[in-house]
Amino acid sequence: MVKTRARFRPRTPPRAAGFQDRALVASGLVINSFPESPGNPQNPMPTPVGREVSVRPTLLRPAEKDDRAALDALLASGRVRERHDRIDEQLAELVRCERPQEALEGRRLAEAVAEVTGGAELSRYGTWAWFPWSGRLVHVLPREEFRRVRTDRNRDKITTSEQRRLLARRIGVIGLSVGSSAALTCAMEGVAGSFRLADFDTLGLGNLNRLRAGVHDLGLPKTVLCARQMYEIDPYLDIELWQEGLTEDTIDAFFGAADRRLDLVIEECDTPWVKTAAREHARRHGVPVLMDTNDRGMLDVERFDLEPDRPLFHGRGGDLSAEDVRRLTPADAMAYLLRICDESRLSPAMKDALGRIGHSLSSWPQLASGVTLGAALVTDTARRILLGAPVASGRYYTDLEEIIGAVEAERVPVGAAR
Repeated sequence: MVKTRARFRPRTPPRAAGFQDRALVASGLVINSFPESPGNPQNPMPTPVGREVSVRPTLLRPAEKDDRAALDALLASGRVRERHDRIDEQLAELVRCERPQEALEGRRLAEAVAEVTGGAELSRYGTWAWFPWSGRLVHVLPREEFRRVRTDRNRDKITTSEQRRLLARRIGVIGLSVGSSAALTCAMEGVAGSFRLADFDTLGLGNLNRLRAGVHDLGLPKTVLCARQMYEIDPYLDIELWQEGLTEDTIDAFFGAADRRLDLVIEECDTPWVKTAAREHARRHGVPVLMDTNDRGMLDVERFDLEPDRPLFHGRGGDLSAEDVRRLTPADAMAYLLRICDESRLSPAMKDALGRIGHSLSSWPQLASGVTLGAALVTDTARRILLGAPVASGRYYTDLEEIIGAVEAERVPVGAAR
């Protein structure tokens, strides 16, 4: 199946009348922006024809004159629905996590904060993040200080130096139903500071059993939905979107040039050609690939960074290339998918479902609990790979039905059996 996104036209600078002055135009800021083309976020930003869809926050630094003028213009425009300014509390958190051995309260706390800000007026300190899709304007710490506080509770499961190394890495996520949970968990844990997200699909009501979203998000591109949620966790992230999914024309750019190469790929799509082509490119460029199948807690690890000649899917796909897979009939493509996913090890529920798809079931079953478990497995493994820990290629199962085993019926309390 092929889906295309709305066509794009180049975005002209915002009209000053919408902001009651020309500050935004003068500052060169563009609000409600998309990357014009994959792999080059420096290009001018276009906007989709029809309903405008904003993706990135605009970051305004009030210590800078032009940004301060743009901030004043935005506040005067009437577009800000909610203004959140808890910078004093964030600064208190910052000094306390930097000096945990001290009891910082009252005057001592104020002095410690003043050392950080250099005595600057708090309204001029840090960054204002404008999220146009929600109308929220949020005052946050500068990037390094923000990330220091936001990831403080990671320490020392992740050390400060390890966190810096992780935030310098780039992860590609292909498929944003199951993949969106993995992307969000990576963002929360600070596993990578740059992301590329690929999916051609939009959010439907049937996705809400496993995607973190609301009914007001229906119809949004899954890439946009995921990017917005990630930016709301960390507005300093670098996120590029591939809203047509991956094709022969775009997959090379998705992996990036040598100086912007992906460090790891999380593959969670359903299309046999994309699954195979992604691994061919990953092997060519030495990029490790992780896949969660959302059944029996199966995590797949392929260390093409360490094993440049490793067969795709651990050899389960045979000698078929991506081009061979493209030419398969629907029946043969399904057989190929079952082979690479190891049909013999599917859960009983999944095996039963396969024969009923298209008859009594619209598609294969997926649960939020399984998706969330998969996100945890992917993020934990991605972190260890990116930090150089010894993680071997293979398939790993975290089957909760086996781990949390059944008990004899007569030993189950009455209340638990209801």
